[in-house]
Amino acid sequence: MLREPGEELQVKNLASELNIDQVLANILIQRRVTNFEEARRFFRPELTHLHDPFLMKDMDKAVRRLKDAVCRNEHIMIYGDYDVDGTTSVALVYSFLKSRFSNLCYYIPNRYTEGYGVSIQAIDFARENNISLIIALDCGIKAVEKIAYAKKMNIDFIVCDHHMPGDTLPEAVAILDPKRPDCTYPFKELSGCGVGFKFMQAFCREGGINQEEVYRYLDLVAVSIASDIVPITDENRILSYYGLKRLNEDPCIGLKSIMKIAGIHSKQMAIDDIVFKIGPRINAAGRMETGNKAVELLLSGSDHVASEMGGKINVYNDRRKNIDRDITQQALRMIASDSSFHNSLSTVLFNPEWHKGVIGIVASRLIETYYRPTVVLTESNGFATGSARSVPGFDLYQAMESCSDLLENFGGHMYAAGMTMKVENVPQFRKRFEKAVSETITEELLIPRIDVDAKIRLENINAKFYNILRQFQPFGPENMSPVFLVENVIDTGGVKIVGPNHDHLKLDVTTEENPNLRLSAIAFGQSEHYKLIHAGMSFDMCFSVEENIFQGKSNLQLNVKDIKIRESHH
Repeated sequence: MLREPGEELQVKNLASELNIDQVLANILIQRRVTNFEEARRFFRPELTHLHDPFLMKDMDKAVRRLKDAVCRNEHIMIYGDYDVDGTTSVALVYSFLKSRFSNLCYYIPNRYTEGYGVSIQAIDFARENNISLIIALDCGIKAVEKIAYAKKMNIDFIVCDHHMPGDTLPEAVAILDPKRPDCTYPFKELSGCGVGFKFMQAFCREGGINQEEVYRYLDLVAVSIASDIVPITDENRILSYYGLKRLNEDPCIGLKSIMKIAGIHSKQMAIDDIVFKIGPRINAAGRMETGNKAVELLLSGSDHVASEMGGKINVYNDRRKNIDRDITQQALRMIASDSSFHNSLSTVLFNPEWHKGVIGIVASRLIETYYRPTVVLTESNGFATGSARSVPGFDLYQAMESCSDLLENFGGHMYAAGMTMKVENVPQFRKRFEKAVSETITEELLIPRIDVDAKIRLENINAKFYNILRQFQPFGPENMSPVFLVENVIDTGGVKIVGPNHDHLKLDVTTEENPNLRLSAIAFGQSEHYKLIHAGMSFDMCFSVEENIFQGKSNLQLNVKDIKIRESHH
């Protein structure tokens, strides 16, 4: 699918104003960057461009309540979920407050005994330990009963969340959530940790504390933004830009040890490195043992403790990989052997034996094979509980909402959600979910497709072009690495099949008109085109442009997403 190009005159003007290639100007316009000032903000993000935290509804109340608690030396609990967003949020708020206030503890619920969100056990723990204020991070927006229960015990809540609220808001002292319908905060897509960051930023401003003190923790914010798959636009672009800078220059000890174990301590980290290498390791702690381990690691002040903890987390991560591979295989066999799935537009699987910690990953893996909205359920505490994942463009949350009478609870957003239901409701849920999906999904959404930003000629791709392209980073949702289409190219004759399983192609592409021009390319999982390309057939391909650093030398490399052999060869 080729994206709609920008308006021609607008593209020309922007290209000359910025002195860049028209192809790049067109991509900027597609990304809503239309003039010099917007381009300056896009290419040169500044922390001063961050929105005023007091624009968020209830921020004044939240800051006032926290200030009172600090003045009166109350016991404060920092509470967060066991996933990456929750544990980074807790680490950020706890670290920042700990540096000026000691009456503080943190609490991460156990995935298996307490489940998702605010737990009754945590509130009981707070009461026994004389805690009078709980700051809930990355959860709480739907915890109406639990927060009412806490209120009876005279325990106040400040909720910092970024999930969709239900019909009633909990009775907290303050609810910071840009997705509240009555919140006019200009940016709606912060991560949970991003909301915690804004709260601390406001606390600094109110208390006359230098903002730099809270900027120190932007590495944690970047990790949450990348792992929670929120759009990297607006404020998230600024936060992840400076967070990555921090990660690359001076990360906290805990993140440094994870980077070391993941083998990425020497190169410049990008959002993808967090998504594939750091996030899963932090998550592994909450999946395999407890999220407390992840927070301990993120807070650790000594290299020794960090590397010991980091080593443990790596073991969890390897264990998680094995488990998720096994379950994915079982799930694929289940689908293949059950004829009722053959014409479905959704997948709902239930196996009470599956490991609760990996079912979200399994749901994502199943979409790689059966490209459709997917729910994977297991049994926990007598209920069927699970994770749902969607395909791009399909709103899963709405489909869940239409089955909500069968669910005990559910939460999440458009592309990912979690839910709990009675085991006996599973067959009924499968029917109703399939119905909801088939009534709202379109044919196009069920075909995996590659969105191409622009057509280009090979001659356009050079060092200057890449240098500007590189400044489009950080890449991520809604600001993905641009994908280009080039037509009618050939291989220079050296195409080869590479990779441990012989499934990738390494090529050097050129054109018949300009055989002196050659660009190296790698096509993962596309070795099936080898014969025809080797025989000299010309082809079209879509790709993104990357820098490949090999033995200290850097060169441009095209990362090929898809190849289409042209029918005839003249």
